[in-house]
Amino acid sequence: MKTEMPTIGKISVEIFDEIILPQLGKNRPEILAGPQHGVDVGVIDIGNGQVMVTTTDPIFVVPPYGWERSGWFAVHILASDAVTSGLPPQYITMDLNLPLAITREQFEILWGVMHRECERLGMAIISGHTGRYEGCDYPMIGGATVICVGPRDQYVTPAMAQVNDAVLITKGAAIEASGLFAVTFPGKVAERYGEKFAAEAEQIFWQMSVVEDALTAVTVGVRENGITAMHDATECGIWGGLFEIAQASEVGMVVDKDKIIVQEPVRKVCDLFGIDPYTSISEGTLIATCRPHKAREVLSRLQDKAIPASIVGEITEANQGLHYFEGGRKHELIHPRVDPFWAAFGKAASDKTQ
Repeated sequence: MKTEMPTIGKISVEIFDEIILPQLGKNRPEILAGPQHGVDVGVIDIGNGQVMVTTTDPIFVVPPYGWERSGWFAVHILASDAVTSGLPPQYITMDLNLPLAITREQFEILWGVMHRECERLGMAIISGHTGRYEGCDYPMIGGATVICVGPRDQYVTPAMAQVNDAVLITKGAAIEASGLFAVTFPGKVAERYGEKFAAEAEQIFWQMSVVEDALTAVTVGVRENGITAMHDATECGIWGGLFEIAQASEVGMVVDKDKIIVQEPVRKVCDLFGIDPYTSISEGTLIATCRPHKAREVLSRLQDKAIPASIVGEITEANQGLHYFEGGRKHELIHPRVDPFWAAFGKAASDKTQ
């Protein structure tokens, strides 16, 4: 029986296995890491001890956030996947398929912010395509590829976690979900918790990037000298991200749920909109595995940058499975499959228009 396409969102593991994975064009020997579950980057050996890392994602722009926020977010979610390789982003190509509704003034602001953030992160815009077309609408207004170049022995992927590694998580759960709710529905947040809290909750938005997290973490070293794998907790949140690292690396994992940070504004926003913070989309949350002798040093360097982080568990042998403890009780760690954010966001938007 053939697997059906999902109603919305990313394709399932089954569709990936059945349709995409068997058909990847020409098999080239210089590919060190190609498409695989839980891995957001491709890695190519370009010779002379150097590799090229690439990642591709939609250009995601939401005008109700404001053009400043929209441009910032668009660039940082693109760069965030790339830096999980441990290498800094250097180049970006962009395809902008703009809706007919966008004006010159709006585009000028959007592009200006995107240029500024690319420049700040060290990325040169090297090629692209830009136009306005019928049938195109926000938030997906095109796509982009980020490129990193660096030493072959300095990159990592989510498939490199090793037994006995420590598992670290920055910023905690549901950063993206709570940040997007807070900036989209500030009135509803203020109605429950007050204007002061609503203004504080909106600041979560600016945490939705793992660029500084990842590039700080790898300053201690990579592979046997430090960080072995990194992954940003996007769709299906922390539980999804942890599962995907274990799956990609073919290892087991044990996690103490009580050690995972849940910032107070995040907890309150998630309670308000009725979502589980551990399974909700969380761009801005970096999951990293690290050789145990370097884990405390990673935490120290992150704290020096005012990035909250905690050691939440360790990598185990594959035959020990995936588990988490909560209040001393052991539970199986499974992939959530469906992120609760989308349905909750749709309901909140519908309630707002009524």
